[in-house]
Formats: sequence, C-alpha cells, structure tokens
Amino acid sequence: MNKLVATLILLGFAFASVAYSHGEKVIVPAKISAEDAAGEIFKRENMIRTEHADGNVTLDVTTLLSSDKKFSSGMYSSGKTRSEITGAYGVDEFMFFLSGGVTLTSSDGTVTTINAGEGVTIPKEWTGIWDTDGYTKIWVIYSADGSAFE
Repeated sequence: MNKLVATLILLGFAFASVAYSHGEKVIVPAKISAEDAAGEIFKRENMIRTEHADGNVTLDVTTLLSSDKKFSSGMYSSGKTRSEITGAYGVDEFMFFLSGGVTLTSSDGTVTTINAGEGVTIPKEWTGIWDTDGYTKIWVIYSADGSAFE
C-alpha cells in the first residue's frame, strides 16, 4: 500500500463514530485498516451487496455516518458500468481509488480520468458520464441537507 493510502486511512478516516460501553455513549474513531483497504471490509456485517439490472454488482460499506447525517465515509466496489448523470450529482464526494479507475466526461465535454492511487472530488452540481471497467474506492460524502443518507 502506498503512503498516500496509508495517510488517508490514518488521518482522513479517523472520524468519530458511536459505540456503547456499559450503556453509555462512547465516541471512537472510524478506522479503515490496511486489511480493510485490501478488501476485508467487504466481509463486515453492514456490507450492502446490490445486483443491478445491467448485471453489475456493487459492494458498499459505510464506516461513519455523522450524528447530523450530513457527512459519511466508507468503501465501495463496482464492476463495469456506464452511467449518464443528467440531473445534478447531488452530493459533494471525495473518492480515492484503490484499484481500477473511472473516466468522467463532464457535460461540456471535459474528460477527467482517475486511476488507482489517485483521488477526485466531484461537486454536487456535476453532470456528465461516469464510465468504468471496475474499481474499488474509499469515499467521503457531504450532503448539506442530509438527504443522501435517508
């Protein structure tokens, strides 16, 4: 694992989550370990597996949902897919690709390619085409009204 991934895991994902100890609320960091980043995270009980109509399978694990439900982080894996986003993306999302990558073609024709070991931030107003042969990413999402997490 490269130093950037390690830094993201150690610093970027040490956000507070809630645990309970003897009936009291305890705030603890939400960690993505090196083993998690290598794929072990997809064995967690809270992993959501979705089979899409086009045959694509996605795996998603949320590691943190903030108490105000406006901020969330986790890991996601997807197979080959192409999606046209005609309405606004809807959330501000930072993604760091652990494997694979994605080509984002903005509505104005601008092409941005993100590969494993690179990150990208998509603004909530973005529209365009999302095209990938598959990837695994660490994600961080901010949704001002919290609607993304309902």
